[in-house]
Amino acid sequence: MFREDFAWGAGSSAYQIEGAATADGKGLSVWDAFCHTPGKVHRDEHGDVACDHYTRFGDDVKLMQRIGLKAYRFSINWPRVLPTGRADRISEPGLAFYDRLVDSLLEAGIDPWVTLFHWEFPQELYLEGGWLNPESPRWFADYTKVVVDRLSDRVTKWLTLNEPQIFLGLGHMTGIHAPGLKLPFSEVLLATHHALLAHGRAVDVIRGVAKKKPVVGWAPVGRVDFPASDTRADIDAARARMFSIHSKDCWNNTWFYDPAVLGGYPEDGLKLFGADAPRFTSAEMDQIKRPLDLLGVNIYSGERYKAAATNAAAGSTPAQHVPWPAGHPRQAMNWPVAPGALYWGPRFLNERYKLPIVVTENGMSNLDWVQADGRVHDTQRIDFTRAYLRELRRATGDGVDLRGYFHWSIMDNFEWAEGFKERFGLIHVDYATLKRTLKDSALWYGEVIRTNGDHLDASESTVIELTPAKRPAPVA
Repeated sequence: MFREDFAWGAGSSAYQIEGAATADGKGLSVWDAFCHTPGKVHRDEHGDVACDHYTRFGDDVKLMQRIGLKAYRFSINWPRVLPTGRADRISEPGLAFYDRLVDSLLEAGIDPWVTLFHWEFPQELYLEGGWLNPESPRWFADYTKVVVDRLSDRVTKWLTLNEPQIFLGLGHMTGIHAPGLKLPFSEVLLATHHALLAHGRAVDVIRGVAKKKPVVGWAPVGRVDFPASDTRADIDAARARMFSIHSKDCWNNTWFYDPAVLGGYPEDGLKLFGADAPRFTSAEMDQIKRPLDLLGVNIYSGERYKAAATNAAAGSTPAQHVPWPAGHPRQAMNWPVAPGALYWGPRFLNERYKLPIVVTENGMSNLDWVQADGRVHDTQRIDFTRAYLRELRRATGDGVDLRGYFHWSIMDNFEWAEGFKERFGLIHVDYATLKRTLKDSALWYGEVIRTNGDHLDASESTVIELTPAKRPAPVA
């Protein structure tokens, strides 16, 4: 069973939904610049308007309330608050927008969870070196202070960085995300070190200036390797695989989690990365390792492993990949459907780091449209979410300290380099008219929330039927 105070929510990020790219003096982020570089994004699409949440947030909060959300996770757009990225120039209209959003959420009975960085790095600071600049941790701490000073009389839930593996790996190494860099690996690791220092400094700022007692965490990717069977050998092999580093890239857990929680870079990573690893001091590692109240984790899929047989001639490896069979279900982003990832990922992370876990993102892209009856019948998303949440409930039953679940995302939105072609939302958005329509999955998820998870046991064939008087109309 889920805790009585379990945080049932949904999430978003600023650039993906807000629009209003230059409204009220907002500065540019690296994503504003990247999206207007031809060939970087699907069909050269961009988030200048996105879902127009900046002007429609009131109606969006009403839809969240109709779903029954207990919590809503959103990010602050750094250059909306500080147009140049620096704290010596604060945008009052930008701060006022987040004031109004927080007030609207609280009036609707929805707990605001603020993510300080969901990739909206100020373009002006990027031109000064971005995360490669050793001043970047201070820039981020100054920005954090401005936001916490303004909102912490009402906001108590704070997350520092979202998915550093992605904004560093895809943004600074492969170049397929903003700012579109293909740096030498040593510079990727240097940028990573500065981002981790920024996280630690932000934690100190939140605890130092918050007006209400804060709950502080962050939200890395959870790259999940889970056992192909429940045998002890397979479990041990999958755990070892999940917490090891195998290649010179950012797609791992421990290079990020270990410094923030355990206070040091993992030995296998230091050995593999060699001279590419950043130079650091014990004081810097102490700054990265700051007390956290929870670990956020973003989990969408996973891969299966089993214990590898020992080969006396070639030696032995701890785990052997078990491929998905032909025809295994995949969602529209072509990620395998793997409900077990939401059991083993939180379990392994809780065991290793001894902190409460919140699933800060989980969901799927689906081929959704408004059908002839005016509704969006996304039964695949319902089936996906039911299966994943049952595994999450199994984890709680086995003693994993789980505090919340945030469905990604609250509404269809701009999906980074994929533009508008992927739909993750509980709410359908018609990008031509910006009308919102609650999908069947939103109504189903509302029942899950209302029953604190008991609705997960409803018949697999249950179809949400509403009388015409109760059917949610599109919101213009």
